[in-house]
Amino acid sequence: MILIVDDDPSIAASLALLLKQHGYRSATASGPDEALARIRAERPSLVIQDMNFTRRTTGEEGLQLLDAIRAAEPALPVILITAWGSISLAVEGMKRGASDFITKPWTNAHVVQSVETALGLAAMRASGSGEKSRAQLDEEFDFSNIIGSDPKILRILDLVGRVAPTEASVLIMGESGTGKELIAEALHRNSRRRAAPFVKVNLGGISPTLFESEMFGHVRGAFTDARQDRKGRFETADGGTIFLDEIGELAAASQVKLLRVLQDRTYEVLGSSRTRSVDVRVIAATNRQLNDLVARGEFREDLLYRLNLITIQLPPLRERRGDVPPLATHFLRRAGEAYRVEVESISPRGMEWL
Repeated sequence: MILIVDDDPSIAASLALLLKQHGYRSATASGPDEALARIRAERPSLVIQDMNFTRRTTGEEGLQLLDAIRAAEPALPVILITAWGSISLAVEGMKRGASDFITKPWTNAHVVQSVETALGLAAMRASGSGEKSRAQLDEEFDFSNIIGSDPKILRILDLVGRVAPTEASVLIMGESGTGKELIAEALHRNSRRRAAPFVKVNLGGISPTLFESEMFGHVRGAFTDARQDRKGRFETADGGTIFLDEIGELAAASQVKLLRVLQDRTYEVLGSSRTRSVDVRVIAATNRQLNDLVARGEFREDLLYRLNLITIQLPPLRERRGDVPPLATHFLRRAGEAYRVEVESISPRGMEWL
């Protein structure tokens, strides 16, 4: 059951109808006291709560209710929803443990996707992570592009397999060369979107002046050299997954434009005033410490919270040296195919040196 907490009966009824149309049972509460009582009595699987229950519009009432819910039921996912949206309120809600933050008026598709993602992540966390062998993981999931059996890699692959079926945005962090793109591909291949496009975007290679055109497309005549319409990366990825590599290199002005499409799943093509909707799963990657960039004012905190519902930290190879032999053998085979030579194996002395 999903509990809807809102003092406006029309809002509560509208959300209840939307949830019913998508197969979810719901109940309503008009204020914090009633909400907490129903949570204790009925143990809902998710809460969608307003941020204001009186004439106040600061959102403090909603944050207090969120804190009370988290104290009583730490694992219960909560989605915040309000007509008085602000960046600081959204970030504060996410810091205090909210699953998502939706502003009124909402789009039905966005609400449903947020609900599905929150419930999926809750189920994933409740299932826990048992110690699985590489063979067991390969039976359940498609990790054919990833080599390694080190315990650190096995834990990551287990997490990838469990989070892939959800719609949660994922932030992959790690040094250059640790395999961030391979993990992004594995998330897509094991998701419900596997038959749809997987679009890779190297944000470090897109200048701020071209960002809108590259990401959202443009219409003919939008600027001097726009001789024909161009489809943007988000439109190309519609229905599938978009992989935003080197997210830490994104300029401040581009961060604002990216945040809007992540929040509302809407955008405008450059040179057009018509708002378009897009259905994508977002995976981002960086070799930089985004928290440090936020502290220095170089990366938006609200964008960071939109990107990292799940964070995957990849270890460098020096921390999983047991995976050196299979990796070396793999690259030896590839080199042999490329140069048409046959080298059957690496000598024990050579492997020890590696």
